[in-house]
Amino acid sequence: MNTVGTSTLSTTWRLKYFQAALEKNLRKALVCEKICTVDRSDSKYLSNPYGNQPSATVAAIAGSYSVSAWTTTDDTISVTDQVTYAEHIYEFESTMTRVDLAASRIDEMTYAIAYGIDLFVLNKITDVAAGTYDTPTGGFTTPANIPEIIANLCSKVMGYAETYKGLFLVIENGDVVGFIQAQLASGFSYADAALRNGFMSSYAGVDIYVVRTDTFTTATIGTLTSVNSGHRLFGVKGVATYLSPRGVQMEEKMVTQKTGREIACYGNVGAGIWAPKTSLLVDITIK
Repeated sequence: MNTVGTSTLSTTWRLKYFQAALEKNLRKALVCEKICTVDRSDSKYLSNPYGNQPSATVAAIAGSYSVSAWTTTDDTISVTDQVTYAEHIYEFESTMTRVDLAASRIDEMTYAIAYGIDLFVLNKITDVAAGTYDTPTGGFTTPANIPEIIANLCSKVMGYAETYKGLFLVIENGDVVGFIQAQLASGFSYADAALRNGFMSSYAGVDIYVVRTDTFTTATIGTLTSVNSGHRLFGVKGVATYLSPRGVQMEEKMVTQKTGREIACYGNVGAGIWAPKTSLLVDITIK
């Protein structure tokens, strides 16, 4: 519940209300939709049984063969967490202001839920990624490291059929320093393009996504105990999966002895990587 009617009266009821637009411009980037496969069905969990990897035998022609036993393993990704936020918007806050304050608040709340889902999914995927890589000293902030890091990361996933889906790298905003300098120091046409267009969205065929500092965090996020401070994420697009049944949802409720409505926004979420594909995601440690 906000404090309209007290000391914030003069700033809330102004004719030109710019805060909502400003906040939209300052929002943090959401990347999970771009790098994951998303399931928004009503399922509590997805199941993906898989068989063991067969290995063919090469031998001289003999007209005979041996029969191998095989096994199946059930692999599931479950909806485990819920991201929530709620406020009460009084009737006079909606009707007496000269802007649609209620719509603005709902927009901000739904974004907060979407970002909470993004935070959970990124850290969950990083935790379960099977690939690992330690950067050279200085990490992404040292321009000379960038080509070496990208080459080493790509080598970890090349040769798999899934790489045709595209590669991605998620870094934090502080890492951009090294990337921009590396781009400007590259060959003529690439550097010229970087000078004209600013920070480019890809490097050596890898799509770059930038999130804010501390997105990769060591903290408790719902049921997840994340240990990702100083980490970044690389891999093949569409390999990781996250579940978001019905996406972000909103409810309006009448509250006794209060005008207006209580508005609750929430989203259920689960994330993971199917076991046979975990090596296609790489947990990067900054050195």
